[in-house]
Amino acid sequence: MSHGARAPIVVLRVMPGDPPFRIVEINGAPAGIAHDMLDVVRLAQHAGLRHVDLDDPAYVRWVGGDKYTWTL
Repeated sequence: MSHGARAPIVVLRVMPGDPPFRIVEINGAPAGIAHDMLDVVRLAQHAGLRHVDLDDPAYVRWVGGDKYTWTL
């Protein structure tokens, strides 16, 4: 990934719901909602991305928390 390039996966802050959820964007477009890390991986794979590394900030940007933040 080149310097200044954006992470292809962006996981936005936790939203209120029953259960709470996070919106996932892939390549700048909404891809769906996630209730946990596995949902993020599934959405990425559905969008054609493989070998998703949730710990790599060049690949996934977490907004308002990290991969363990799923409640308000």
